[in-house]
Amino acid sequence: MAPKIEKLFESFPLGEGPHWDIPSQSLYFLNCFGQYLVKYNRATKKVTKASTAPKQPTFIIPVEGKKDQFIISLDKELAIISWDGESDKFSIIEKLSVADDTPDKADNKFNDGKCDSSGRLWTGTLCINKENIEKTLPVGTLYSFDSKRQLKGHISQVRLSNGIAFNDQVKKMYYIDTLKGTIDQFDFDIDNGAICTQVLFTLKKNNIPGMPDGMTIDSDGNLWVAVFGGNRVIKIDGKKPETLLDSIQLPALQVTSVVFGGPNLDELYVTSAALEVDGKTPPDNGA
Repeated sequence: MAPKIEKLFESFPLGEGPHWDIPSQSLYFLNCFGQYLVKYNRATKKVTKASTAPKQPTFIIPVEGKKDQFIISLDKELAIISWDGESDKFSIIEKLSVADDTPDKADNKFNDGKCDSSGRLWTGTLCINKENIEKTLPVGTLYSFDSKRQLKGHISQVRLSNGIAFNDQVKKMYYIDTLKGTIDQFDFDIDNGAICTQVLFTLKKNNIPGMPDGMTIDSDGNLWVAVFGGNRVIKIDGKKPETLLDSIQLPALQVTSVVFGGPNLDELYVTSAALEVDGKTPPDNGA
């Protein structure tokens, strides 16, 4: 059966980092270029936002056991904040760490972030060449941040750090460096966060246009990957290399990330961007 695709709201130049919060049955995500935290209440359809200006956020993740507390990125900083999800302001409770804090990486920023089942945060940095994305330099790093407050680098020379997912059953972590055009899998030790890399899926080999962006994983261990510039979300096998299971066409060209939500976790929330291409903004983008 073909999926039902519904536009919920729009006008985000760069929607990113969706996170489904089960207790509140709400979707949290970011308007990165607009520098906003955003909350969408599924029941009331209400959208609220809080400004992070002048810094850019790229992920927002609730802190377990702490009401209205989140860990977020602010450019290259990690911080714990308090936000009630209703007001247009939040407060910083604690600044946790700063990444890539050297003169040669002054313009680096965090991008996607996810927590593994131990509560360890994984997030990567990048510095996009805004004139020509293909000329983006490999100056980013994939980091983890643990309960001991240690920011640890795992992979260097990353060009555009993006989607992250985990499967504890098969001891795998999945990761996207967008400009590689691949979804990579790591043998993953949850106890110490050790990783070892190999390619799982290559877009060009499977004749898929665009670039892999954010992703999530379902209960069967399959990966759902947003394809930026490809008008689609693809579903790939998390256990069999180069295995495409489904491709879902979307109105938006610039698909940025995905997350499952809803009362039964059977609704896929998809963010997109509205960036100019050849002086024009494609229709239905930024929704």
